[in-house]
Amino acid sequence: MQFLKIPKADLKTIFVIFFREAGLFIAAVFLLFFDGIYFNTNIIESQLMLNILMGLAFLAMLYRANSRARKLMVIGVVLGFVGEHFFSRVLGMYTYRLDNVPLYVPFGHGVLYARIFRFSKASLVKKYHKQIESFLSILMIIVAAIYMLFFNDLFGFIMTVVVFLILWKRPKDRLFFFSMYMLVVVLEIGGTAFGAWKWPNTAFGIFEFLPSNNPPSGISLFYFLLDIGCFVFYIQLNKKAWKRLKRIRKYQLN
Repeated sequence: MQFLKIPKADLKTIFVIFFREAGLFIAAVFLLFFDGIYFNTNIIESQLMLNILMGLAFLAMLYRANSRARKLMVIGVVLGFVGEHFFSRVLGMYTYRLDNVPLYVPFGHGVLYARIFRFSKASLVKKYHKQIESFLSILMIIVAAIYMLFFNDLFGFIMTVVVFLILWKRPKDRLFFFSMYMLVVVLEIGGTAFGAWKWPNTAFGIFEFLPSNNPPSGISLFYFLLDIGCFVFYIQLNKKAWKRLKRIRKYQLN
């Protein structure tokens, strides 16, 4: 495996960078317990507290982010808010505990996006991006296969295949989305285990020929769609800078 051929010192540093950027997000998944069924049924309704905490975390990251990341985070929250209502409330793709869309969710989209963006842009990570991508792709295949074989998750397996197909022609995006895939798996397992939200037994609760796990493995596909939306909006807000960048790239190629 190419990943294991990375020098030990560099490999250790890569793990340090990953847990520095994603560790707090992974730890925050356990906060979903406080929006879960057990806590809110037996102790107190606490979704408002989580909304406030996630909003504060988002503002803290927004304050420390550079101008590009800041714009992408804001766009991510707006599109996350719209997308969550569309997929959950309109399409019935999944359902939150209170049959709403908690405010901490779209803020969480922005935080997740920023954390993975910072990890994927670290110089050492970019140096070994092919080895990391290879390692993450193997993990993705293992996760999707386990979900398919043991939880009859055909829906998630198909979405995972679509992720690979889309990224086949987008090598520059692989590191970002392969990393996102694994973090989304952790997030979804935590959220559904605590009962903060749930997925139906079939895709959208409609397509009987597409059985789904709770959660499905390949849900990061829809985060990919969110990123495309962020990118399009970012270009529209920065047309002059984007045209200048295209001219520079064209000049470099020539």
